[in-house]
Amino acid sequence: MKTNRERLALVAALSVPLALAACGGDDSSGGGDVELTLAHSYTEDQPQHTCGAEVIKDEVEAADVGVSVEIYPASQLGEDADRIASVQSGDIDIDIQGASALAAVYDPVGVIDAAYAFDDAAHLERFFEEGAADQLRKDFKAASDVSILGAWSAGAREFTANKPIREPADLEGLRMRFPGSPQFLLNAKALGADATEVAYEELYLALQQGVVDGQENPLTNIDASNLVEVQDYLSISDHAQNSNLIVAAPSYDDLTSEQQSALDDAVAAAVKQMPGCVEKAEKEILDKWESEDAIDIVDDVDQEAFADQTDAWFRENLKGDSLAVYEAIKDSAQ
Repeated sequence: MKTNRERLALVAALSVPLALAACGGDDSSGGGDVELTLAHSYTEDQPQHTCGAEVIKDEVEAADVGVSVEIYPASQLGEDADRIASVQSGDIDIDIQGASALAAVYDPVGVIDAAYAFDDAAHLERFFEEGAADQLRKDFKAASDVSILGAWSAGAREFTANKPIREPADLEGLRMRFPGSPQFLLNAKALGADATEVAYEELYLALQQGVVDGQENPLTNIDASNLVEVQDYLSISDHAQNSNLIVAAPSYDDLTSEQQSALDDAVAAAVKQMPGCVEKAEKEILDKWESEDAIDIVDDVDQEAFADQTDAWFRENLKGDSLAVYEAIKDSAQ
């Protein structure tokens, strides 16, 4: 089995370097063929792959501008925390990353994952598509030399536990697993939860053994990990949008303008398809769980109480550029 370092070396050896394939942003399309590597951490059954990565690949190649895309799903080229460094170095050309992982190179971008920052998935899409995120894109590029090409929500994050969670007080006394990134740990504080860090790969066992009492994830992740087998209640809190940002290596700037436009258009096409794909996947999951009586679904969560509490907490505790990003998100709501 190849190590991640060996896989990256193989990719580098087989791929045509962008800097050589496309000369300084020339408007011509005759700079030679370019093969881009696109990495992500999701399974080939999840919307991020079927309606995200595959759409980007198909649309770019259909544009016939001398660009092809090779997809590496399921963390084949490394976990999130490792891959952003590979994007910066150019070993990976395009990556689909959660904002919290990208905060490793520019902390304020993690605010995209703040609890109740966005009203819904459409709000997140508008934030990036209608100019409100332009300053964030600029600052992220300056800090990392990586370009944000677009963003979508892969579904809202929900609570599961062995008791219903309808209001902030219901989190008291529960050991809730949150991802270990700084923004998710801030979310736990804002929501009033007692956060326990457990690796995603170990979450099922931790719930089964009672190491933690509950957790939060989008429905597609809950289903992919079979967490309903070790939890009694799903509480529809919609407390955060599960962000995916599509980012490109510094050599994106060396593509011809025609190739850049084709890639930008391909990402935009995937962004437009994602909401319908996520909605379809989530409906199928919920229908399956209901028909199998797999878990009790709590749909009367007081989301307004949670949202008011988190908004007050973030406005008091976020500082500097992070607060500016949060306020820009809130100001962009319709």
